[in-house]
Formats: sequence, structure tokens, C-alpha cells
Amino acid sequence: MIHPVNTAPDALDDQRILALAHETLDIEADAVRQLRDRLSSSFVDAVRAILAVRGRVVVMGMGKSGHIGRKITATLASTGTPAMFVHPAEASHGDLGMVKDIDLVIAISNSGESDELSAILPVLKRQGVPLIGITGGAQSTLARHADIVLDSAVSKEACPLNLAPTASTTAQMALGDALAVALLDARGFKAEDFARSHPGGSLGRRLLTHVSDVMRSGDAVPRVLPSATFSELMQEMSAKGLGASAVADAQGKVLGIFTDGDLRRLIEKGIDMRTLLAEQVMHPRPRTVSASALAAEAAELMELHRITSVLVVDADACLCGAVNSNDLMRAKVI
Repeated sequence: MIHPVNTAPDALDDQRILALAHETLDIEADAVRQLRDRLSSSFVDAVRAILAVRGRVVVMGMGKSGHIGRKITATLASTGTPAMFVHPAEASHGDLGMVKDIDLVIAISNSGESDELSAILPVLKRQGVPLIGITGGAQSTLARHADIVLDSAVSKEACPLNLAPTASTTAQMALGDALAVALLDARGFKAEDFARSHPGGSLGRRLLTHVSDVMRSGDAVPRVLPSATFSELMQEMSAKGLGASAVADAQGKVLGIFTDGDLRRLIEKGIDMRTLLAEQVMHPRPRTVSASALAAEAAELMELHRITSVLVVDADACLCGAVNSNDLMRAKVI
């Protein structure tokens, strides 16, 4: 172990800094590997106990263990296990009322002797609340009260003084992650479920945003009858600003589409368009997407066929909307 030295900031040694970083990572990696080797049936029991809970998983911890507990709580909640964090000190002043006998408590303490936590353990037991202890103290107060003990002991901390919680908190975090992963697998938790608890993230937007959420509808959808003149077609495109217009019959059935790209190609060919009708210049059988489809599917359709707009149809294949790449970008789908 590299021992601490009193060194002025301007005299710091680069090699020493890197050596301490390497040693820290080695110690914490060893702690996790040792944790893996010690996993036993108690871990399986913990997973089964959590799966059986009718209420919520209540996580508790003081100090650094409390910070780890909050992270474990967030990971459990976002992967299908209802969870909340209750601070042990606040619990003894009223917050213990949040914990019901249908809940389960995960208490985290490296020593297992945290005063604030120890004070409420007997109360939890009297309430009949199942208790899982994550602790490095096999004979501690927490271990004695717990129904299931998960051993998070480490041989040493990464701190050169062997005082600051470092390797021990890494072990606690790793155990929490292992629990969350085992639980999400047991629950059949899927990417779509994850997205529902992360609606603000990119995955959530891709898996939760439907075409109907981002499409233009009603009067905002450019459309003309097949008998519309070329001038009427241009006026509709200019007014709606989509860069395209649908060509649909009186019942709303999509017959074709005319885009800015089609206009450019007609100009390049030198065709006199003034006497043409919409049905003569439209691109027939255009790509369409269902309003109930994911917006990400519309994005993939555009990318695959190198188009910037797609018409949206209902179950009867009638025009009900339109969406372009700008709409998808504003919704942060692409």
C-alpha cells in the first residue's frame, strides 16, 4: 500500500498520482471479485423475498451507505421493483410511518453498528417487516436482526489511511446492482418497460413516442384532389410548409404524393407544368406509416428510402396526418 505523504500541490509527483489511482482501482476490483466468490444461497433468498413483496422495497443507510442506498433505490425503481429511500435518522422521528408490514427493508451498513439504524431495527422486527441486511459485520447488530444477510465485507479500503469508505461502498453498490439485474430478469422486464420509467431519455422517446404524437393533422396536412391544378398544388405546398403534399380522393384514400424533389426533377426536364394536374405529376403509391406506429419506425422508413416526409394513414388507409424529419428532430426521436 502507498502511504500518504504531505506534499505541496506544486510538488506533486505525476507517477505517485497514477500509482495511487491504479492501486485504488485494483483494490476495488479485488473487492468485487471477492464479493462474487462469496455469493451464496442468501442472495437467492434475497431475490425471492423481494419478488414476494406486496408493497415496496424500503432502502435505508447512513452516511456513505446512505448515498449508496439512494442509488440502489433508483436502480430498483427504474427496473421494475417499486422502491423508496428512508433516512434512518428521520425514520426514528416519524418517517418510520412510511414503512408498512407489506414492505421489505434493505438496510445497508458496512460495520452493521450504525446508531441511527440500530435504533429502529427492533421496531421493524416488531412490525413484522422482512429485513435484508447488506453489511460487512457478520456478527453485528444489523446481521443479528436481519432475516437475510448479504456479506459486503472487504479486506481493506482503497483509502491509504484505510478509513474512508471506498472499497466497501463499491461492494455495496455492486451487490445492489446484482440484485436489480437478477430481479429485472425474474420479472421479465423489457426495454419497453425501462423506457416507460425513463420517458425523458433517448430510449424512452424512441420506444414511447408514436407517430400520432408528432404528426401534423387536420388542416396542417397538405392535401389536394387528383384533379387539382398544378398551381393549386403549389399553393397548398407553400401554405403548409411540409415540402410535400398528399394527393387523395374525396374519401381520403391516398393516391400519391408530390414533393419538392419531384418539382426539381420536373424543372430539370424542362416540362411545362402550368397545364398539368396533380394526378399527372404525383408519385403514385407513396410510402405511408400507421398513426399507431412508433415514431422511430417513421424515422427508419425515411432513412431507408432516403425521403424526408411520410404520409400517415389510419386503419382504413385514409390520410390522417403527415410527418417529416424536422418533426422527428423536434421530438428528439432522431
